[in-house]
Amino acid sequence: MNHVSLNHDFVETPEERSRRRLRVAKSQADIAYFQARLTLLGEPRTLNQAAQQRTFKRLLKVIGRRLVNVK
Repeated sequence: MNHVSLNHDFVETPEERSRRRLRVAKSQADIAYFQARLTLLGEPRTLNQAAQQRTFKRLLKVIGRRLVNVK
């Protein structure tokens, strides 16, 4: 169920709060994973590594935005 953030009367149920916390934890785990992959990748030496680097950076950006929206 989506709620408009302008609705000041909205009270989050325990179930909704639990789901939100789970989404936050999943997003944080995804961010940690992609940061680790980027660190392990280092400076790309091949086209494949460069493609991986671009992909991981884009995923980090998208997940970061999603995390901000969930909180």
